[in-house]
Amino acid sequence: QVQLVESGGGLVQPGGSLRLSCVASGSIFSINNMGWFRQAPGKQREWVAFIPSGGSPNYADSVKGRFTISRNNGKNTVYLQMNSLKPEDTAVYYCNAIGTFGSMWGQGTQVTVSS
Repeated sequence: QVQLVESGGGLVQPGGSLRLSCVASGSIFSINNMGWFRQAPGKQREWVAFIPSGGSPNYADSVKGRFTISRNNGKNTVYLQMNSLKPEDTAVYYCNAIGTFGSMWGQGTQVTVSS
């Protein structure tokens, strides 16, 4: 079993930056992909970015060039650096891990972009 805990959300002005972190614990050796999803009010959860173990990151078109996902395997942590934030980036951001256990989710962290 794998547990995920996100942190780093908050309120930021348009054009600002935030960095989200997600720490994994438990059977971390069984994790392959780690990624981020988000869900805005009244909308379905959507994929933002993912990074496979030992592989290259992938991004949704809506965040490409603004967001960067990275992974520190030594710290069992995945990060999402978000720059040039827009009001439409406002959402609850969820960390996701996929491995031999299936798929696990964190509890989510709120990101609000507003002036």
